[in-house]
Amino acid sequence: MKFGFEELDVWQKAVEFSSRVIYLAEQIHADRKHYRLIEQLEACSTSVALNIAEGKGRYSKKEFIQFLYISRGSLYETITLLIIFQKNGWIKAEQLDEFKTSGDEIGKMLSSLIAAIKKTL
Repeated sequence: MKFGFEELDVWQKAVEFSSRVIYLAEQIHADRKHYRLIEQLEACSTSVALNIAEGKGRYSKKEFIQFLYISRGSLYETITLLIIFQKNGWIKAEQLDEFKTSGDEIGKMLSSLIAAIKKTL
């Protein structure tokens, strides 16, 4: 049995993205006072896929679109935190670039899905 969101390529990529972010977060060695930022990174990265799934489970296309917008916002939040982490020397520039590339792809997929759903309204 599969849920409808599992068939969405963007959801699959978002799950992989968040899994990679969580793995990266586990490798970060920062002062104890910065653990809240690491927790926030994990939360916003998982929020990308979670909001796609929640939106897919709603009854209207307009609600689904709203959750896709929230998902895109969480994606941008994740990238912003990764930029801050790189500036603080907690992750390498190459790691940031890899996440930016993946994030850009997911962002474009979200925008395309939003546009496609809007055409059916």
